[in-house]
Amino acid sequence: MQSARDAAPKEGAERATQVRTLFSEIAPRYDLLNHVLSLNIDRLWRRAAVKRLGWEGKPTGTYLDACAGTYDLALELASRSGFGGRVIATDFAHPMLVEGAGKIAGAPITPACADSLVLPFGDATFDGAMVAFGVRNLSDVRAGLAELRRVLKPGARLVVLEFTTPPNRLVRAGYLFYFKRILPVVGRIVSGHPWAYTYLPESVSEFPGPRELGGLFESVGFRDVDWRLLTGGIAAIHWGAA
Repeated sequence: MQSARDAAPKEGAERATQVRTLFSEIAPRYDLLNHVLSLNIDRLWRRAAVKRLGWEGKPTGTYLDACAGTYDLALELASRSGFGGRVIATDFAHPMLVEGAGKIAGAPITPACADSLVLPFGDATFDGAMVAFGVRNLSDVRAGLAELRRVLKPGARLVVLEFTTPPNRLVRAGYLFYFKRILPVVGRIVSGHPWAYTYLPESVSEFPGPRELGGLFESVGFRDVDWRLLTGGIAAIHWGAA
């Protein structure tokens, strides 16, 4: 019988259980592994994502960081010069929020344990929303995008930062070698988790490419949808207005 600890990405409720189990168990080493395995490039990606949010138009607004993990993206926004608003940071893996709690002391960030498919907020609550490396893990990506649109005010922007597969053949070959051969081994050694960093490349390979994801944005009502590839197409920023 398969369990939530199997590496292959599941579907539906099984995927939700699998993802919650995974991130709850790797929470203590999550920050270290993120920065080491990405060679700290993830920090630059988050800065680029926040620049696309358009928060400067409403610097005292309320913003959502969904699938927030240990708050790196929320902190990137909250630390911007001129930002005077508040970030609500949600994640359905409570240990991730607990692990990062010390990082947000004194910051205008409010954590909330919540599932991004059923957010506990009213319609048109937020002046903007963002997700870093979390949409890929949703059991229903389209439903998650629709829920994020629901809680955004008209015209507010959603920004999604996600891994993708590089379009260049040579870059793709090196990326896939690292992602499928090196990352799982290093991740297993450092995290002590038997399958978390095998799940990661599997989930990326199954995730929609930028054009397809853009189509999902549009299918739930986002407009002015676009995307930008980062670092040779290793990751991409997607955005759209509610």
